[in-house]
Amino acid sequence: MIELRRATPGDADWLVELLNDEDVDPFLGPRRPRDGAEMLAEIERSSTQPDVYGQLVIEADGERAGAVAYSRDSEPNRIAHVGGLAIHPSFRGLRIADEAARLLQRYLIFELGFHRLELACYGFNERAIAHAERAGWVREGVKRRAYQRHGEWQDAVQFALLREDLDP
Repeated sequence: MIELRRATPGDADWLVELLNDEDVDPFLGPRRPRDGAEMLAEIERSSTQPDVYGQLVIEADGERAGAVAYSRDSEPNRIAHVGGLAIHPSFRGLRIADEAARLLQRYLIFELGFHRLELACYGFNERAIAHAERAGWVREGVKRRAYQRHGEWQDAVQFALLREDLDP
């Protein structure tokens, strides 16, 4: 059983270790908590401003398996950005991320009232692009050479999901 829950201070070290893992870090954006203090600040923000930001833990059968975050990009237009999806290497290949993404989509749209969800994947991250498509995200295009990562300009594949893309 896959569940999402808000991260707590007791998750901070585990989350930092996950996001900095050598098999995870190359695929995530550079702006994310890098140490325990930064993660604790993000966890506090998630706790006090859940309609604006969320740092979530993905659990598989009660065990921490991954993480994902969201932030409000536009209040008047009810747009949220989803990012930082990371699955612990020992849980990969089980489609945990797909189910977690669908849970997050429904939570953000039906419980928090967002109209539009957006995410971007590096163009070289074929695994993330395939995941987004399996999880129901709609590919909207490519921002060419949009982000500098690993010393080179990288494309960003843009995805979105609208309220009407989901069944209530």
